[in-house]
Amino acid sequence: MTEIKVMIVDDHDMVRKGLKAYLATESNISVVGEASCGNDAVRLDEEFEPEVILMDLIMENGNGIEATKKILEKHPSRKIIILTSYYDDQQVFPAIEAGAMSYLLKTASADEIIEAICKAHSGTTVLDGKVAKKLVSGMHREVQPFDQLTSRERDVLKLIAEGKSNAEIAGELFIGIKTVKTHVSSIFSKLDVTDRTQAAVYAYQNHLFTEESDHHSH
Repeated sequence: MTEIKVMIVDDHDMVRKGLKAYLATESNISVVGEASCGNDAVRLDEEFEPEVILMDLIMENGNGIEATKKILEKHPSRKIIILTSYYDDQQVFPAIEAGAMSYLLKTASADEIIEAICKAHSGTTVLDGKVAKKLVSGMHREVQPFDQLTSRERDVLKLIAEGKSNAEIAGELFIGIKTVKTHVSSIFSKLDVTDRTQAAVYAYQNHLFTEESDHHSH
């Protein structure tokens, strides 16, 4: 079996040592180098020519996302696995967008990390469960902005689709006209539409009317 050349990038000495010790037990993995920050990773990548890089995200002197972008710009064939303690949107989406192949949390077991390295090497993505959930909900968010509407916004949208003016909507829902305007602009921005007609079309496309008639039993 050919050895997979791996570089470890992490600003904690103990993490690098630990990972190195884990990986040393695998006959098909060879740790060719390590770096303690993003900037070093970019520089040392040239020197070590790793095939797979385990990349921490939050580091002084160049974070993992910047380093991932820079390395992949020069060497698109590198497989980068993000290995971090964080899985919030601010980290996950930019890291995947930067071109990271896989995203694991540091709570992963040695076996999971080794499996991710082998899979990345052969071109398969591995995502921690929590991260996968985030990404999937993120993707749905892009596909279905309708789901972001609050139930009140849906009420307003339904009335817009019925051709009601802001004043009529205010009367019907017993809310102030200012509140209606706030809801309307929020609906427009969530649905990414510019006028009431487009919003109405959206309401029909999302079966807002057929659904509503089923809910009358409440």
